[in-house]
Amino acid sequence: MKSLVVNCFKKRKLTNDVKDVHALKNINVDIRGGERIGLLGHNGAGKSTFLRTVAGLYPISSGELKVEGEVRSLFDLSLGFEQDATGRENILYRGLLLELSPSFMHEHAEKIIEFADLGEFIDYPIKTYSAGMQVRLAFSISTSVGGNILLLDEIIGAGDAKFMSKAKQRIAQLIDQADILVLASHDFHTLNSLCQRGLVFYRGEVVFDGQISDAVNNYKKINGLS
Repeated sequence: MKSLVVNCFKKRKLTNDVKDVHALKNINVDIRGGERIGLLGHNGAGKSTFLRTVAGLYPISSGELKVEGEVRSLFDLSLGFEQDATGRENILYRGLLLELSPSFMHEHAEKIIEFADLGEFIDYPIKTYSAGMQVRLAFSISTSVGGNILLLDEIIGAGDAKFMSKAKQRIAQLIDQADILVLASHDFHTLNSLCQRGLVFYRGEVVFDGQISDAVNNYKKINGLS
């Protein structure tokens, strides 16, 4: 609509400027059990797209994607909330989005509520929550069960200092329990401490695959960092 209005004022002929963008190209990666992998790359390099593709959120247009195991992903935490429904009702809704059964969600509801620490607000509509409260509830739901394949897009901030401490402990537990970890981050210290293997993305392609320390050095070299 904005383009239409601007072009009308400029009295220029409208043209179709929409082009296909291949977010990932020529990706050939084999990840095996027990691996801890860090993804490096500037914003827009393809890290998050890679994670969401592995999680099954984005379809592939060519090639083959084979995932064996139960994937648990921690990104898009605010996805799937019904604003007019209560926090308690949204536990069920988000559970369905995560492909968890209603009986499972009912069984774990009280533990989820306790971890989110929302008190009486759990029975208030989500639209009355602050952004931090929504993130706390979403984080509590999403981490209520683990998976043997854990996908993380940065280490998630989830509210005040007290809750952040609990969140970090839970993430650490999920990482310990996971058979495979794939973490996208710009934090070199976190990558070096959690991962052994690194993939460097550049313009949608994997340009380096090797030891995490070498991957960090490769990323710095590509981006002109000391």
